[in-house]
Parts: sequence; structure tokens; C-alpha cells
Amino acid sequence: MLPRTARPRGRTAPAALSCCLALGCAAGGTPQPAPPAGAPTGPGYGVVTWASSADRVGTAADGRGYRLVVRTSVGGTGLRVRLSNAFGDQPVTFENVHAGLQRAGAALVPGSNRRLTFGGARSVTVPAGGIVYSDPLPGHVPAASKLAVSLHVPRAGGVLTGHGMAMQTSYTTDGDHTAEESGTDWTRRTGSWFYLDAVTVRPRPAAGAVAALGDSITDGWHSTTGLDRRWPDYLARRLRASPTTTVKGVANAGIAGNKVLADGPGQSALNRLSRDVLPLPGLRTVFLFQGVNDIKAEPGATADQLIAGYRTLADRVHAAGKCVVVATIAPYKGWPEWDPVGEAVRRKVNAFIRSSGEFDAVTDFDRVLRSPDDPERILPAFDGGDHLHPNDRGMRAMADAVDLESLDCASR
Repeated sequence: MLPRTARPRGRTAPAALSCCLALGCAAGGTPQPAPPAGAPTGPGYGVVTWASSADRVGTAADGRGYRLVVRTSVGGTGLRVRLSNAFGDQPVTFENVHAGLQRAGAALVPGSNRRLTFGGARSVTVPAGGIVYSDPLPGHVPAASKLAVSLHVPRAGGVLTGHGMAMQTSYTTDGDHTAEESGTDWTRRTGSWFYLDAVTVRPRPAAGAVAALGDSITDGWHSTTGLDRRWPDYLARRLRASPTTTVKGVANAGIAGNKVLADGPGQSALNRLSRDVLPLPGLRTVFLFQGVNDIKAEPGATADQLIAGYRTLADRVHAAGKCVVVATIAPYKGWPEWDPVGEAVRRKVNAFIRSSGEFDAVTDFDRVLRSPDDPERILPAFDGGDHLHPNDRGMRAMADAVDLESLDCASR
């Protein structure tokens, strides 16, 4: 970890979660008043415990059911889910939305599946381009829970909003089976998430969150599917175990193929920052690890263009009162689009990141991942096989390199 330019601010068993979700816990289980559906959220409304970034993922269909499996990072009371129709061109109606604890596959822990409401109603219609938050659910949800959010979508059409590469198996069905804890009717598997793009809780004691803004490496490609071994997942484990930092929530805002400057797979980081990252409840720090897709594109970005993009992102994060930590771009020699010109850009950008002093902190992923025998390549022990994406060991090494105190800092 390189020196900072700003100083930091000075498992519960499954049965317990089942009890808390089904009955409400004595500690912190009192229902809290909910803001109007879709209303802006701030620290008073909790902390993000899981998130993914929305994109176009196909065509929507009437009558479809989705059982979406996600893992929480921080625990707390008053669980809320955020449903997104950000890329839809038609309204979408959600009804009978439930949240429960995954037992195995599509089956849930008995007694854990509970209905969520929206402004007190069992259904809600979200206009094209809109989002909606559920009302808080009484009871406590522990950290590191495998949560299953079940949606029935009776009316939808046009573009489907979701997250294509989840690195997690979820389930779909026809008709409304959201209240069922059995997995019998949830026979179709999917590697994507649909509509669900954030889950929040109210931690006790108070806590904050970090959002990792990135591309396929942050999204977890070449980590083991279903085991939560993306580098932000390993970071979440470290944060839970840390007795010193109050940042406990982790949001993964990675999209495979994403760029800083140009739209492509997903809107560019510059274009999606205000939707995917800055509004997340409890957010304190944005962790930016992106740029390799800009460099290896045809034509590729210049170092000056990419540096200007980083500066713009940092300015916008700071203007929102948050901190920004930036990671150096990792080596990728051996990937088909690598060439000496792109390597020169990568080195120049990394030199700027390390020395500019324009960010609240820097994490040197290049130094962590590169081979000492050929610094333009990933260390073979960390290589997922394509010379660009780290494997599980590489993902863990990245998370281990993050200075946790740098995430718990005050914006300049």
C-alpha cells in the first residue's frame, strides 16, 4: 500500500437467521418507517450489504419468476432490496417479492422466507429507467448470509435489466412460486441476476461501505463460481474480521468488459458512477480499479486520456463527499490484445497513479500480481489461465494488499 494523501477517520448459525427473518429478533427487530418507494437513501436508511451493476441482459417476459442468490457483507436489521428497471423501455410490475435464506440450490431454510412490501403494498410498478426500494423487513440478518430474493414479474416487456455475469447460480421459473421454500418449481438455472441490484441493512453499531468500481476482474471472472471468491468478496471477509475499521459493507460495481471512458459492455465508469455507486446507502469510499479495457481497445486510449478520466472520476467522488482509492492496472501480457504500445500506456498511467497524490490512497495491484521474471505478465501462480484475469489465489492476494484503514477515511 502506498502512502495516503488523506488520513483515515480516527456467523450466526442458519437457524438463528431463520428465526430472525421469520419472527423478528428482540435486538433491533422493531420495524422502521420506510421512505416512499424509490426515494433517495442516505446514512439514516442503512448501509449497502450487497450490490451489482445493472446493464441490458436480454428481453423481458411476462409471468416469469426469479430466485436470486446473493451474499451479504455486513449484517443488520431492516433489510431492504432495490429493484432496477434502469435499462427498461417499458414499465415492469413486481409482486409477491420475498427474501429468505438459501439452504441448498433453490431450496430455502424452512421458516426463513418472508414477504417484502413497497409502500405497504405487495406489488409495485417501476417505470422505464426507474428504481424502487422495498420497505424495511423487521429482524436481523447476519453478515455473510446467503440470501435468496424471489421475484414474480407478472407484467414486463422490452429490455430486461440485470447483471449478466454473476459468478453465482440463481433460478428462474414460470408463474408465482415466490412464497415456496421448496426448490421443486425452480428448475431452471441461470448465471445472471435480474432486476435486483442492491440490498441494504442497518448495522449495529454504525458502519460504512466501500464500492469497487471495475471491470471483469472485479466482477470475478476466473474465480470459482458459487464460492464468492472475487477480490471484493475476500475484502469483505477481511473487513468483517477487522477490529479497527468501521467500513463493513462491500458493493461490487464491476461489469465485464467495462471501460473508464467509453460505453460498451455497460455504460462507462464515467457514465454510470452516479447511478451504480454514489447513491449507495452508507457509502464512504469508491475503490477504482479499471483501465485495461480502455488500453487494449482498438483504438486504445492514450495515457493522457485515461489519466483525465481518473481525474474526473476522483473530482466527482470528492464532490459527493466520498473518498477515492485507485489501484494500478495489472499486467496482461499474453492476452491476445496485448502489444508494446498498450504496455507503454499502462506503465505511464500506473506511474501517474502512484505519484500524483490526487487520490486519497493507492493500492498497487500491478506490484501484487506481476511476475518478478517478467513484470509485464501475471505471476503464473495467480494467473486464471488467460493471462489477464487472476484465479482465486490472485483474487485473495489483491484483497490482502488493500490497506483497510484507507477505506475508512475522510474526503478532502
